[in-house]
Amino acid sequence: MTLDHLSADFIWGASTASYQIEGATKEDGRGPSVWDTFTARPDRVRDGHTGDVACDHYHRYEEDLALMAEAGLTGYRFSIAWPRIQPTGKGEVNPQGLDFYDRLVDGLLARGIEPVPTLFHWDLPQGLEDGGGWLDRDTAHRFAEYAAIMADELGDRVQKWITLNEPFIHMVWGYGLGTHAPGRTLFLDCLPVAHHQLLGHGLALRELRARGLQVMIANNCTPVWPASDAPADRAAAQAYDNLHNRLFNDPILTGTYPDLSAFGADATLGGSIRDGDLELISAPLDALGINYYNPTRIQAPASEGLPFEEAPIEGYRRTAFDWPVVPDGLRELLVGLGERYPALPPVYITENGCSVKDVITADGTIPDLDRIDYLHTHLQAVDAAVAQGVDVRGYFTWTLMDNFEWAEGFHQRFGLVYVDHDTQVRTPKASFAWYRDLIRAQRGRECAETGGSRAGGASRPDAVR
Repeated sequence: MTLDHLSADFIWGASTASYQIEGATKEDGRGPSVWDTFTARPDRVRDGHTGDVACDHYHRYEEDLALMAEAGLTGYRFSIAWPRIQPTGKGEVNPQGLDFYDRLVDGLLARGIEPVPTLFHWDLPQGLEDGGGWLDRDTAHRFAEYAAIMADELGDRVQKWITLNEPFIHMVWGYGLGTHAPGRTLFLDCLPVAHHQLLGHGLALRELRARGLQVMIANNCTPVWPASDAPADRAAAQAYDNLHNRLFNDPILTGTYPDLSAFGADATLGGSIRDGDLELISAPLDALGINYYNPTRIQAPASEGLPFEEAPIEGYRRTAFDWPVVPDGLRELLVGLGERYPALPPVYITENGCSVKDVITADGTIPDLDRIDYLHTHLQAVDAAVAQGVDVRGYFTWTLMDNFEWAEGFHQRFGLVYVDHDTQVRTPKASFAWYRDLIRAQRGRECAETGGSRAGGASRPDAVR
């Protein structure tokens, strides 16, 4: 496969998240996170699984770095565990936590892999949740202080930073429906979480930008398909689009919030917004991160409550997570963003991947052909979007290795690398070799086109200290 429209400095990466892979939740001064508390409660996570050990990446990161190098990655998106840096979310800094990420970043740079850290991927320090979590405006200010700590520690070697991962998912599943940590069931009363997360993004952006660093946010976005052309279905689809996509894109890219009136008079952010907030939130991004998995089909609700109802998407292959596989939805999404936001910044695909029921064969191989097809077709969709004028500069597949998949525990496998969660043995899958070969072919073509040199990529290894 040749992807003819991707730039010579296109970043080929993989993504992970701290609670999903690190383990060592009670070691070296790390404080508890909301996910530690959540998984300790009965019946919250399938089969009682926890991230206490996860993939033991905290101890095995050198082995994982070697796998990244073998795959030929030019970028690695990881998240920093806030409670590993500030055990209570504020105040004293834990030097052992800083040291872990220093070693990780240095190891990446030594292998020519660009580090792209995410500051918050849902593992809020429990101490902050005890004070209200993202319902409390003060958490946004604590987040900015934490961002400044990490920028001062790693900013001499790390240029690209992501503030938040999927604030929509964290708000709805963590605070609205309670299926994720911290497990609150506030329904529409969770909306202040949206503004406080976005305010945290804006305040953190100011700290990072003051240090000369590049900033993006990783938003989960979905094309929204009305179930029919009926006015009621189209209105329902618009309401859902405003909540899922526009609530977290509009304030950043236009400085305004979308219309939420379909959700009722109480569905307002007005009480949370203060003078100057939207100015902070809408400070220009260096890039926008997009996490894409599938479109969403919406119909008018059959009963009172929310102004929309999800309808099944039929006629497509489905993943092991029962999500429809719609590669062209990614092209549709990217092109649609460009049309909706004329000043759309450069885009990175910060997550895209699929869960497969992986099977280890008698000869020890894992022929995950469905995953290869998924990655192949979605990368073709990225290439098609670039051909239509969208400035996409990198692709980070979800995920490097099988991990703790939130409420599903260890039952869903998204990785390029199979992890036996009893022994921690890592086994590269067929998709790992496919991705490695694709990266080699793409970079070889790029080098040929640029006369043997390649722009961009990781900072020079001599930046390692």
